[in-house]
Amino acid sequence: MSNHDERGQTTVLIVGLAVVVMLLVGVVVDASAAYLRRSGLDSLADGAALAAADGIAGRQVYEGGLGDQAEIDPSVARRLVADYLSATGATRRYPGMSVEVQAATDRVVVRVTAPLDLPITPPAWAVRPVISGTAASVVAVSP
Repeated sequence: MSNHDERGQTTVLIVGLAVVVMLLVGVVVDASAAYLRRSGLDSLADGAALAAADGIAGRQVYEGGLGDQAEIDPSVARRLVADYLSATGATRRYPGMSVEVQAATDRVVVRVTAPLDLPITPPAWAVRPVISGTAASVVAVSP
């Protein structure tokens, strides 16, 4: 075997390595974008849940006292969450966002979901990933 027969082998290895590096960069960039979106949605859900719980507890204190337990009205909780999201401009920041509010007698759970446009979309990828953030706030009465 002569040196002449091995020409071009280095080029194939360099091209293969470049493709692997580009794929890794794409995965890291997309994973970072998804992480940042989830972190933002977690913060948004946390603020909305706290706003709902604070508003309910404050209203109940001033209207007649808490008694043994603060009661959360689901319709008031949904309105307070919607007010918070509107005031923060969340729908502008996260187009396509949806919100789910679950209110029990002593807690509010807020789940916020929004689609993510990946910075580096894989070939033939037709579906936009949906990222979500969830937070809960509990209204506790201390004796």
